[in-house]
Amino acid sequence: MLLTPYGLREWLIISVVAGAAVAVAAWLGWWWLLGLVVAVWLALLSFFRDPWRRVPADLPPGTMLSPADGTVSAVFTVDEHEATGGPAQVIRIFLSVLNVHVNRAPYDVEVVALEHTPGQYLNAQTEESSRVNENMLITLRLPSGELMGVRQIAGMVARRIVCPLTPGDRLERGQKFGMIKFGSTAEVILPRPADVTVNVTKGQKVRGGLTLLATLAMPASNSSSAGTGTRVGTEVPA
Repeated sequence: MLLTPYGLREWLIISVVAGAAVAVAAWLGWWWLLGLVVAVWLALLSFFRDPWRRVPADLPPGTMLSPADGTVSAVFTVDEHEATGGPAQVIRIFLSVLNVHVNRAPYDVEVVALEHTPGQYLNAQTEESSRVNENMLITLRLPSGELMGVRQIAGMVARRIVCPLTPGDRLERGQKFGMIKFGSTAEVILPRPADVTVNVTKGQKVRGGLTLLATLAMPASNSSSAGTGTRVGTEVPA
C-alpha cells in the first residue's frame, strides 16, 4: 500500500505506536490483542493511502477531472464567486473517512492565489459546513487566461488542510497537490456556467484524477497545457 508523503508524520507515529503495542502483546502472549492492533494499524494507515493512477490522456480541451475521491454532494451555479470574479458553476464532492484523501489538479493550470479562512468543523455532509468551516480557496489560471478555483473544506473529523502550493506554481491535469486529512469536502469552481457541461450528478461516486467531472468550452487556440511544477509546502493546522 503506497502512502502519501503529506501524511508522513501521522503514519510514522501510528506505525511506532502500533509496533510498540505489537511487541507488548507478543511478549505477553496476547495474540488476540496483536491481531487487533494490526487491524487498527492497517485501518488508520488506509486514511493516508495514495494509490497509483493512470491519468487519462488526450482529453478534449476544457475537460476537468475530479480533484478528489468521494460522492458528488451538490451541483449548482452562483451569480458571483471570488474565485472566478463573476458567475460560476460549482461542483461539490464529499469525502468520507473511507475515501482516498489526496487532492489532484482538475486541469492544466497556474496557481494565482491561496486564501485560507479559519472556521468551524461541522459535519462536512451538511450544507452549512461549506459556508462556515475552515477552508483553503485556491485560485487557478486556465490556459485561456480565465480564472477557476478549487476549495479544500475541512470537516468534523478533518482538522488539517495540506496545501503545498504557492502562487506561480504550475500543475498538470491530474497532478497531486495536497490533501485534507480524514473526512472533508472539495469544490471545483468554473467560470462561464452557460458554457460548462457537467458530466456528473448528485450522489455519483467520483475518483480523483480519473472521473471526467465537467467540460468548459474553451477557444481552440488556448487549449494547450499550462505546464508542470510542484513545490514542497506546509500544513494548515486547526
